[in-house]
Amino acid sequence: MAWYGSCTALNRKALQRVVKTAQNITRTELPSMEDLYSQRLRKKALRVIKDPHHPSHKLFCLLPSGRQYRSIRTKTTRFRDSFIPQAIRLLNT
Repeated sequence: MAWYGSCTALNRKALQRVVKTAQNITRTELPSMEDLYSQRLRKKALRVIKDPHHPSHKLFCLLPSGRQYRSIRTKTTRFRDSFIPQAIRLLNT
């Protein structure tokens, strides 16, 4: 799941097709890859925020309002799609 955030739309569609095929084979409802990724991203981000000794803890700084986290400016889509910026966007929604 670590690579899901930075894969292309074509790759995401192919992965979702695999999930859909697995649903047809097992005849059960499976969560989408997007749902799994967001759940695990949120869980990992909250673990980083709670641990002051984690190396990435200082990257999750609150804005003066105390309700949202400061967004990290990125110049490349590769960095924008990495863990920290995506986690901050997810936590701010």
